[in-house]
Amino acid sequence: MATKKAVKKSAKKTPAKKAAKKTTAKKSTAKKSTRKYSPAAGKQVETEMREMKAGKLKSGRSGKKVTNPKQAIAIGLSEARKKGAKVPEKK
Repeated sequence: MATKKAVKKSAKKTPAKKAAKKTTAKKSTAKKSTRKYSPAAGKQVETEMREMKAGKLKSGRSGKKVTNPKQAIAIGLSEARKKGAKVPEKK
């Protein structure tokens, strides 16, 4: 009797997994992908992060070294905005 219960349980699990896969596949295809930032903006942020890690990134007027990664990202996005890349406006 124990083997019959085990067979029934495994038979019930497989259709549920298939149904879950189908619903996730439908969601991903129906959903439109709208990017907040353009690839060019991402590259600009990458270069600014590299400069910060190398110790060459400096802030605007004061010219102090930037050590905060968040500040480096902000500088990268600002530079991307100046170049005309797709970046949302500042809050």
